[in-house]
Amino acid sequence: MTKSNKYMQIYHELLDKIQDGVYPPNEILPSENELSEMYTTSRETIRKALTLLAQKGFIQKIRGKGSLVLDVSKMSFPISGLVSFKELQHSLGRDTKTIVHDFGLIQGDDWLSQQFNGAPVDEVWKIVRSRQIQGERIILDKGFFLKEFVPLLSKEICEKSIYEYLEGELHLPISFAKKEIVVEECTEEDREYLDLEGFNHIVVVKNYVYLDDATLFEYTESRHRLDKFQFVDFARRKA
Repeated sequence: MTKSNKYMQIYHELLDKIQDGVYPPNEILPSENELSEMYTTSRETIRKALTLLAQKGFIQKIRGKGSLVLDVSKMSFPISGLVSFKELQHSLGRDTKTIVHDFGLIQGDDWLSQQFNGAPVDEVWKIVRSRQIQGERIILDKGFFLKEFVPLLSKEICEKSIYEYLEGELHLPISFAKKEIVVEECTEEDREYLDLEGFNHIVVVKNYVYLDDATLFEYTESRHRLDKFQFVDFARRKA
């Protein structure tokens, strides 16, 4: 077995133990020396496996103490960033799947006009997708894209990455988003498409997404199961 395969094997074995609770949150993993003996390999190989665990958000390396296991029952989603779900998959390090429940063009109405700053809305792409992580459907995305800026779309694209298509094929200059986070009662749609496990409320992130000329072209609601996520941001104080 090559060193590359060896460190990946150790990474996956340690990850399984973390997710199965063998190494619970806030516990220090065995030292690099101890892990080297356990896996009969070099400290360099162990260090590479631990570095990957840290990059994926499963452990935190603390100088002088070792590798602290983080609470992975809640997944961290950035508040300030504008990233697609596909891009987040890599940082989550978990099995994911996108399921498209509703897709097509609809006519704008008063509610949609309100979401698009009161402007008249003609045709809009509506996409309803659930995000399955580790076998559970725990996010429901309800997206609305103005056909004026997205003339063509397909269910296949929605199953993969809409943003990859918008930027890679349509060359849309997506620039920034305004986000609102609220807690709402679950709807019948939430109950139909999500594995709610008895929860009656849901965390809703409302995304208003703009092009670089400040044109609002997308409104999306991402509806998250309460127990599975924490929303994080980084703030720097200015004097």
